[in-house]
Amino acid sequence: MADKELLDKEVLKTVSRIELSVRGTLDTVMTGAYHSSFKGNGMEFSEVREYMPGDDVRTIDWNVTARTGTPYVKKFIEEREMTMLLMVDASSSSEFGSGKQMKGEVMATLTALLAFAAIKNNDKVGLLIYTDQVELFIPPEKGRKHVLRLIREILYFKPQHHGTNTQVALEYAGKILNRKAVVVVMSDFLDEGFENAFKILRKRHDVLAVSVVDPREMELPPAGLVELEDPETGETLLIDTGDAAFREAFAREAKRQGKATKELFQRMSIDFVRIETHDDFKETVAPLIEHFRRRARAASR
Repeated sequence: MADKELLDKEVLKTVSRIELSVRGTLDTVMTGAYHSSFKGNGMEFSEVREYMPGDDVRTIDWNVTARTGTPYVKKFIEEREMTMLLMVDASSSSEFGSGKQMKGEVMATLTALLAFAAIKNNDKVGLLIYTDQVELFIPPEKGRKHVLRLIREILYFKPQHHGTNTQVALEYAGKILNRKAVVVVMSDFLDEGFENAFKILRKRHDVLAVSVVDPREMELPPAGLVELEDPETGETLLIDTGDAAFREAFAREAKRQGKATKELFQRMSIDFVRIETHDDFKETVAPLIEHFRRRARAASR
């Protein structure tokens, strides 16, 4: 499917719907907040101009100065163009959803929002889909057509594996990224052992972890006897959701896990955003928007 030039009507309709859903948010808040949140890869030479009192003598261009007999200094501007790599967990747990959208569909929407913000700022954006291994890597490029391909892949890509190994994906990303990049990792982070890989990646790149969770993963409705299946292992468990004490214990454990995940990323000094799936698009992406607003305010100080 990735190599097809023509999309069938169903795929095109879905991708177009996602593009339309993020357009308003991009135009109002996201693009500016994104632009202000990240610095470029350094400074690049722009031009030379005559030396003025107060200029740093270390910026003098001695070749031009010698040729003209007049002191000239080099002028630099920030190299704004960046690369964003979107890493998306496509393990079987992403196929869960209690509302209108599965967690994987929410990740596709977040990908669209971030990818369009990136190309509006003339940045490149790439995609890495992983399970317990790297399933697909699309190198960073620019352009609307490229972004639509990324959205399509997340929605319709069929992974070969069901488990999750975030460590493997992070190590792969570290090998393929030659320059500083913005790396956004979207997952429910239910696996373990990825702490060291995150710390290593953070040394060279700007890393953001986005945890995507469904309301039913935090609180069970009283629906009587229910058979639950772990989508990654296939193990099943029969539970009585009519038992109020069980539902309360389930909610406490879910809350504890959520708090533990947040604290883990805080200890690693990794930016962290928790996204809860909602039927309303604006409500779903609100925490991500607020994160970029906070970054933009901090960067302007």
